[in-house]
Amino acid sequence: MSRLLAVLTLSLSILLTLLVTVLCSVPIITAGVVKLLLPVPALWRVISAFCNFMMYCWCEGLAWLLRLNPHLKWDVEGLDGLNKKNWYLLICNHNSWADIVVLCVLLRQHIPMNKYFLKHQLAWVPFIGLACWALDMPFMRRYSRGYLIRHPERRGKDVDTTRRSCEKFRLHPTTIVNFVEGSRFTDEKRIQSRSTFTHLLPPKAAGIAMALGVLGTQFDKLLNVTLCYPENEAKPFYDMLSGKLTRIVVRINVLPVPADLHGDYVGDKNFKRGFQQWLNNLWNEKDQQIEIIKRQYHNAGQ
Repeated sequence: MSRLLAVLTLSLSILLTLLVTVLCSVPIITAGVVKLLLPVPALWRVISAFCNFMMYCWCEGLAWLLRLNPHLKWDVEGLDGLNKKNWYLLICNHNSWADIVVLCVLLRQHIPMNKYFLKHQLAWVPFIGLACWALDMPFMRRYSRGYLIRHPERRGKDVDTTRRSCEKFRLHPTTIVNFVEGSRFTDEKRIQSRSTFTHLLPPKAAGIAMALGVLGTQFDKLLNVTLCYPENEAKPFYDMLSGKLTRIVVRINVLPVPADLHGDYVGDKNFKRGFQQWLNNLWNEKDQQIEIIKRQYHNAGQ
């Protein structure tokens, strides 16, 4: 009986999530097509505001769905002082698809709508891909070092994509989100990437370096976010959909944007080396923070 209930819960959750996604993405896609066909800057600003509102509605719908889970508990620190009128650069570790839902639901009333750096493959996901395109989210291609050696003309393409996307965010307060590991964490990926961290993959600095290079001092703060699912480490997104997710731990560290992080990441090797070292230091602290969180709940018998 319990297995049947779990299947029914998962099926209903997926159906409701798809319904909310379709209802919110169709107006966004339609507005995006209008913006494409009518290149009028004043109209673009109105359409962008409408698209952001519909994304907020999507976040509200997801929040409502999460509230249907009576077992879910939130452990959150760092929301104080955030403002929807500011520009933020948000960096975060990446565990699963659940991370996007968590960030959207948790931060929807505290900061401007999130704009994610997305893998190029997501552009082909029905409804979601087109909606993200209409919301001006940058789609990134990840090339291996071997591929770039064989195809040097592809080098720097992600940089150009980032620059063009970030230029569009000058006009209204925005939160640019980058999962700087570039992929969801697994132990297998950690070993393959030769990561020096226990709970994280090596961070990739180019995306946030370009965002800082384009928007510069327009960013009010850097949000260093740490996500952890200490009781659902194996498959948090599946557990979220099936109503088995029991705890979400979020730590938000609000940092000033150091002035020395504005530079030529592509052309200046010394600046690039210093930027990567700064990001690696943040990642080392994050790795230790995740270890503390996991020990805390393990020692509590969770």
